[in-house]
Amino acid sequence: MKIVFSTDQIYRHGGIEKVMATKANYFADELGFDVIILCCEQGGNKPCYSLSDKIRLVDLGINYHRQKSYFAPDNLLKVPSHLYKLNQKLKELEPDVVIVCNFGFDHYAFPFFYQKAKKIKEFHSSRYFDAVTRDQNMAVLKKLNYRFNDWIESKYDHLVVLNKDEVPYYRSNNVVVIPNPISIPKEVALLENKQVVAAGRISPVKGFDKLVEAWKIVHSRAPEWELHIYGEDYVDTQNQIEMLIKENDLDQVIYFKGISSNMSQTLQEYSIYVLSSVTECFPMVLLESIAVGLPIVSFDCPNGPRNIISVEDDGFLAKNQNVEDLAEKILFLVQNITLRKKFGANAKKNSSKFATAIVMQHWSNLLHS
Repeated sequence: MKIVFSTDQIYRHGGIEKVMATKANYFADELGFDVIILCCEQGGNKPCYSLSDKIRLVDLGINYHRQKSYFAPDNLLKVPSHLYKLNQKLKELEPDVVIVCNFGFDHYAFPFFYQKAKKIKEFHSSRYFDAVTRDQNMAVLKKLNYRFNDWIESKYDHLVVLNKDEVPYYRSNNVVVIPNPISIPKEVALLENKQVVAAGRISPVKGFDKLVEAWKIVHSRAPEWELHIYGEDYVDTQNQIEMLIKENDLDQVIYFKGISSNMSQTLQEYSIYVLSSVTECFPMVLLESIAVGLPIVSFDCPNGPRNIISVEDDGFLAKNQNVEDLAEKILFLVQNITLRKKFGANAKKNSSKFATAIVMQHWSNLLHS
């Protein structure tokens, strides 16, 4: 079977890129499929995550201007060339299956290119807020836009979403739920260091400002504990968070640690993982955390954490965007090492349901259906 993964690039750190690499490697190495990753702006960069030698990486070289809007004139002028090259490349490759991993102009064209291939569209973010907006009175153009997207999505053979709570947000009957896979290491976090970890792109949606507010409460009762944040800065968000940290006199206990080249190994150094996002669909870092036996404290944001965390078994869900509740649940684990280690052991055990081999069997079934 020949499979084409389509995305913009695979050289930046991110959940989509990591999941795609995991799936592509499994298809190539374990199932013996012919796998191609088709990018439009790889720019000669090496993949961020390791790829099997059996995988081919093809770059169309469109190179959109990412510092500008997708609809900026410079980018719109690139669309005809992009779609032409894409169509020609699919005819040349003759894939059995095309898996579309990202959103771009090509998302709207794929269902109509190379009709012999099965077309699958993955969705990695939550549609919760879109669904709320859609239920409100909207302008005619906005309604037409939603309906146009519904029509495009109905043309795909399958839409893959990451958890069951996302299914009602789609208007077609081709939706399948397959969670992200995770490689489970043998190593286990000892949970004895007085350090809590958070990670993700340093952007507003990750809610690190709320986490700083919560840590002010934690610090007042557990001053010896530190919070470490990993991730790449986005639109200068880190500078804003650092100012907030200094304003609250927390710059000796909260540290930005940059990008980790091996997050699974890094997580083993900590005792608790905390997630403060506004929305998450199925965060890879939570899977990586439970895979090394790290207990979780997370906002109950829509809709991913509640589909990963087993509440009061391997972690806690705090009331969504409630800083005080988040702080109290962090403190509960900070002050109770016995419970922390019990949650950690349960987390390691519970992570097995997301093991790569188990999740990829669902993908194999879908491809052969």
